[in-house]
Amino acid sequence: MDTRKNTTKIKEKDQSESINSSFAKKYQTIRAFTEILCKPLAIEDYVVQSMPDVSPTKWHLAHTSWFFETFILSKVYKKYKSPNAQYNYLFNSYYVQVGKRHSRPERGFLSRPTVEEVYSYRQHVDQHMLEFLRQANQAELEELSHVIKIGLNHEQQHQELTLTDIKHVFSVNPLHPVYLHIKHEVSKPFTLPEMGWTSFPEGLYWIGHDGNGFAFDNESPRHKVYLRPFKLSSRLVTNREYLAFMEDSGYERPELWLSDGWFAVQEYNWIAPLYWEKQNGNWWYFTLSGMREVDPDEPVTHVSYYEADAYARWRGARLPSESEWEIASSNLQVKGNLVDSGNFHPVVPKEEMKNGELLQMFGDVWEWTHSPYIPYPGFKTLPGALGEYNGKFMCNQIVLRGGSCATSISHIRNTYRNFFPPNARWQFMGIRLAQDE
Repeated sequence: MDTRKNTTKIKEKDQSESINSSFAKKYQTIRAFTEILCKPLAIEDYVVQSMPDVSPTKWHLAHTSWFFETFILSKVYKKYKSPNAQYNYLFNSYYVQVGKRHSRPERGFLSRPTVEEVYSYRQHVDQHMLEFLRQANQAELEELSHVIKIGLNHEQQHQELTLTDIKHVFSVNPLHPVYLHIKHEVSKPFTLPEMGWTSFPEGLYWIGHDGNGFAFDNESPRHKVYLRPFKLSSRLVTNREYLAFMEDSGYERPELWLSDGWFAVQEYNWIAPLYWEKQNGNWWYFTLSGMREVDPDEPVTHVSYYEADAYARWRGARLPSESEWEIASSNLQVKGNLVDSGNFHPVVPKEEMKNGELLQMFGDVWEWTHSPYIPYPGFKTLPGALGEYNGKFMCNQIVLRGGSCATSISHIRNTYRNFFPPNARWQFMGIRLAQDE
């Protein structure tokens, strides 16, 4: 009897079972967190769509399940059946190659399927996914591992959207509903130190994902960029600093604005960040824990690219490029006020500022760059419908970096490229300044 062959088979089996268990555990953890985020909601909250860019919570729950059903279960189980064949039409977002889709601005019209039926749909998908993840052999897992990882990261993106979308839904309700009561520690009389600057030398730098661990296709290929010497601000722009811009007639001075930005100011009657309103002479803002007075030391958030750019111009600075941001963050640990902190809102940093240190690079707010969202040199889309995930949006969008208070710590990295149109404001978007050296 050749014990070496038996030992090898046992090791391969143990390794395969370990991979299966790891995938299954991660799948369960991420899927469960989506539902944890929904626990504070009443049944009526799940179905509202307050603007075309916002999706009802019920739709997020169904769409993330549809993703696993479409790109994994239908491939591994020949006889797999969805609970309802029309779910492929209702819950497809933008994958043209998969088939026809229900109109995005009309997702709020869907009173059926009910919330209960959507949760049942999730359970159906989870049951089959866990069965596959626990029983698949190593070859099957290796073949589909990247798709599974995309599905899990896709779910985390929709967790963030679930929070930002329900915030917008609640904000347009005159009752200003509270998502979750969270104690706010007022920063007064504490005031942040003056903004400092960290310098970076001229040179050729590598940017893009190095292939170690998961990344989306838009983070590759890794390539060299030439950067002139630059400086990044030591922290994010605060409400106090943005208020100074507002009080200096920032929204009334066309010389500070890009042409499209000035058009947006006039078209949408912008006079302050989204969710701000004046009450008895003081500025208040709507948060996921209700209305409260603006904290001057918190990072300003819910500003568009146009507002961020105008503020930077008023300040005698500019926004960083995404290459500058990535180089500046390359040696920093991923930590900060992310969704795992449970604040669901930007907070005042508690660390003492040191010379040359960059605070708040991860979490709190997505940081606008001045970089257009375009492909890296040599970029190629994934084959099939998954190639539509990122590549087809590389036009008329601006890159943001760093994650926000609604982003999971296991989801963000310094090469991550988020992107939105320049007039978008409903995400947790903020400002870090840059200057030429």
